[in-house]
Amino acid sequence: MSNLDGKSKTMNKKNHLKAALSLATSALLGTSVATAPVVQAKEVDEWQFDSAFLLYSEADRVTAGEGILAGTKTFDDGEILALKITVDALTGASANGAVAQPQAQTFTRPSGNGQYEIAAGETPLDDTFHDTRVQLNAQWTQLIADNLTGSVGGHFSKEYDYLSLGVNGNVAYDFNNKNSTFSMGLSYFQDTFTPEGGIPKPLSSMLVGDSSSPEWDKEFAKTRLGTSEDKTTADVLVGFTQVINRRMITAFNYSYSMVDGYLTDPFKVASVLNNQGIAQDYIYENRPDSRVKQSTFMQAKYHFDDSLLNTVADVSYRYMWDDWGINSHTIDSRFTIPIGRVSYIEPHIRFYQQSAADFYKPYIMDDEVPTGFISTDYRIGEMTAVTVGAKYGVVLNGGNELSFRLEYYRQMPTNAGFVDPDGLNSIDVYPVVEAIIAQVSYSF
Repeated sequence: MSNLDGKSKTMNKKNHLKAALSLATSALLGTSVATAPVVQAKEVDEWQFDSAFLLYSEADRVTAGEGILAGTKTFDDGEILALKITVDALTGASANGAVAQPQAQTFTRPSGNGQYEIAAGETPLDDTFHDTRVQLNAQWTQLIADNLTGSVGGHFSKEYDYLSLGVNGNVAYDFNNKNSTFSMGLSYFQDTFTPEGGIPKPLSSMLVGDSSSPEWDKEFAKTRLGTSEDKTTADVLVGFTQVINRRMITAFNYSYSMVDGYLTDPFKVASVLNNQGIAQDYIYENRPDSRVKQSTFMQAKYHFDDSLLNTVADVSYRYMWDDWGINSHTIDSRFTIPIGRVSYIEPHIRFYQQSAADFYKPYIMDDEVPTGFISTDYRIGEMTAVTVGAKYGVVLNGGNELSFRLEYYRQMPTNAGFVDPDGLNSIDVYPVVEAIIAQVSYSF
């Protein structure tokens, strides 16, 4: 639940607005209650704007910059219009899935135009990774009947090689003297992927050699299936929000997601190793063409009394499982601590742990026949991750708010029971990923 900001005036909003806020924390644009944006209204017919710039930087890997501008307007009859535009740019080096080797390695770029070399002992990273994304979201919320609020929205996102379109609808019902809210949301997305170089043929070998050869284009085309692929995503989310007392509010969610279509990453390959751990080949990964994900989510916010400086504690837990064999646990906690009358600090700690997909392998041995589903992508492997940081905010003249956030992220892939060949003893097969996250936000 995102509609408790630790201030007593939150509980005194208009009755129908509480249901609207519940909608914003449920299935808005396919996001979970843990990540949905907050809908905060000023006076009727006034716009509330929230802006932010975020910088995400991994050590020696990807760097991303993101700008966000969101506007919310409440009309005379309580209708709420929410608009949001997001622009982000990514650049740097991305892991291609191959395992590090005791000698240098050469790979062909996804486009088929040119090659790149990775030094001995280094994790193979494609340093041509770059993209720009523009995303537009719109949401309309209004009272349908006594204690019943409805919301509809749309989503548009465009990258260089990716197009995503989505719609959603949500309802929220208040009861128990408006201390309880039941909500339900549905969303549907249609995505089209057109990667440069086309769609690789699953399990085919990466073509490596002289790209200036007259036969190169013809041979490269044999490793492609086509130029584009599609996928669809349908999400259902059911939520329940309960006000316990004037200091505490809780939320419980269950979500069900069905994804069908092209789910393979066309930029990932798997190393084929001999018994000494030396790469003999690189083949393109292959993932199932469907995925069903389910999750449960629980959250509680508590506003402590004056003896604890009016601190607001926000603690949540999420459990996710799917038919790929992945399950994950996420514990997220924030503590908003006032500093004087106009500023606050918000320490943040997040812990994440997941198991590996059934078809995940860090590499393939050459005595195995590469059939079925295979992926070496560490993002679907076994891992733990920790985020630690803090946010500082200050309320300016006129009620506007300025805040700064700085966090450290550490992702630690682990061995899910694989016995590495002797040739990899000196190689870091599961490298740690570290990142710094910095954000500046301004609400007016």
